[in-house]
Amino acid sequence: MERGENMRKLTLPREEYMSSGHLACQGCGGALAMRLALKALGKDTILTIPACCWSVIDGPFPYSAVGVPLFHAPFETAASTSAGVAAAMKMLGREDVNVVAWAGDGGTFDIGIQAISGAAERGDNILYIVYDNEAYMNTGIQRSSATPYKAWTTTTPYKFPKTRQKKDIIGILAAHKIPYAATATVAYPEDLVKKVSKAKALRGFKFVHILAPCPPGWKTPPEITIKLSRLAVQTGVFPLYEVENGEKYKINIKPKKLKPVLEYLKLQGRFRHLTQNDVNEIQKNVDKNWKLLQAKEEFSKQIENL
Repeated sequence: MERGENMRKLTLPREEYMSSGHLACQGCGGALAMRLALKALGKDTILTIPACCWSVIDGPFPYSAVGVPLFHAPFETAASTSAGVAAAMKMLGREDVNVVAWAGDGGTFDIGIQAISGAAERGDNILYIVYDNEAYMNTGIQRSSATPYKAWTTTTPYKFPKTRQKKDIIGILAAHKIPYAATATVAYPEDLVKKVSKAKALRGFKFVHILAPCPPGWKTPPEITIKLSRLAVQTGVFPLYEVENGEKYKINIKPKKLKPVLEYLKLQGRFRHLTQNDVNEIQKNVDKNWKLLQAKEEFSKQIENL
């Protein structure tokens, strides 16, 4: 292909640290997220991975799909294990190493939140990245507190879907006044890489929340993972924003007009049972949360110079 004016300039790092031969499902958002994150993190990185899909995706010992050192840790200890690694690196005079906890939503929103809160409160110098596929996918698609309202899982079946809203994990971490917290998706790779790069350059506890569609758990074709990730942003279901020091909010992608949430829901089998009233209720909550986020951004601008 000849280079023309309309060709996009390559903005992502060319280096690849994740290899082929991993064990992810086709269309796995978590696998794409790891590939992009490693481009930002580089070779001077140590990963801690608790029980989650990625503890399988990486491959059986002694093989590994990532080109950096990796520790497998118990389900609830991603943050505390990473804190220990960071302390060891400091003793060795290697504070240039990026110590990263990489966990799913079950090990983050639920089982591991105590260790996360402790590391955030202490200000441990680690980056915590959650790839959020919105259920315990590795053990059979069970409900987590990251599972959306009215979604099907094996523990919230069609007749008894989840009746609670998704936990606001960014709000919880922002309340700890950590240096940096942000959301990202694989549909906006430049935004994801920029945020991971920004986080790794800061000292203290940092947190990046990546939406990672799961074809088996969401009951979707593998080829629409990027489309779903993009629609999550364009409908306002999963806004892309960042929070600095728990108070400065910035929305990174601002659709001129949010698309109807139905465009996102109708593509997923886990929402096939929804009634019109259910869709209306979800739309109402999305609209409310979007307005609240906009208000936080505006308010943070007003108080920035106080």
